[in-house]
Amino acid sequence: MDKLAGMAMFVRVVEHGSFAAAAETSQVSATMVAKHITTIEQRLGARLLHRTTRRHQLTEVGKLYYERCKTVLTEVDLAEASASELQSAPRGRLRLVAPVSFGTQSLVPALVEYLRQNLEVSVDLALDNNPHDLIGEGYELGIHIGALTNTNLVARPLKPYRRILAASPDYLDRCGRPERPEELANHMCLGHSYWRTQGRWHLVGPGGETREIATSSRFTTNQGAALRIAALHGAGIALQPELLLAADLDAGRLEPVLPQWSYKPTPMHLVYAPDRRPTAMLRSAIDFLVARFG
Repeated sequence: MDKLAGMAMFVRVVEHGSFAAAAETSQVSATMVAKHITTIEQRLGARLLHRTTRRHQLTEVGKLYYERCKTVLTEVDLAEASASELQSAPRGRLRLVAPVSFGTQSLVPALVEYLRQNLEVSVDLALDNNPHDLIGEGYELGIHIGALTNTNLVARPLKPYRRILAASPDYLDRCGRPERPEELANHMCLGHSYWRTQGRWHLVGPGGETREIATSSRFTTNQGAALRIAALHGAGIALQPELLLAADLDAGRLEPVLPQWSYKPTPMHLVYAPDRRPTAMLRSAIDFLVARFG
């Protein structure tokens, strides 16, 4: 503690320009300030300041010691603030952004549970499949599906995003149940207009076996929820997120098609800006979402 007090006093002398000014700020005598500086110089065996009648100037050793002192004192402040923060309850407004399908089907129910556990937190959720400037737009957290492009963000891996094939029993009764991926070429395959590989489905099967299947569709849309409705009404086979179709599969409204095959799993991450002192709200939300979806 004596060393820290000495470091703090030395920084005050440098930043205020004199022993007298540092003494006034610290509410101690100028003699006490001088004792602190002298003690440090004796311990280091080097002069830190060139003393003049008007203003003290740093020596080369003093410049280096000053920068190190500021770093040490900052870390001490952060440690104490973090310890205090750990004891506080999460509170505040949490802003996050996520893709539409994952956000609607999985994230919203999870956030409702999080809110029940943290009564002083409110959530502002944006659902959008377009990329966002997380920091520039003021979001604390984001769900990113696909390859990471912003290396300035912290990225916590979540379970990969899996897409499966499904169709209504009515459609399969009318058009047949494919037994091999190649048979999809003879079926109505519902298309997503945002997919870069229009008309081709890249499937992964048992043991990592892959197939690239040419597909045709008379129904294309830019929303997965609309493809789900089309599949429920017998329009064809949908390739959609497993989480989006899970309830319909459980209820028998849809049937899995080629259940051993799926679209290549897509990486998914929880992303946020680096923060040496995260709030209790942010820390609790990160821990909750990683535990739920990691």
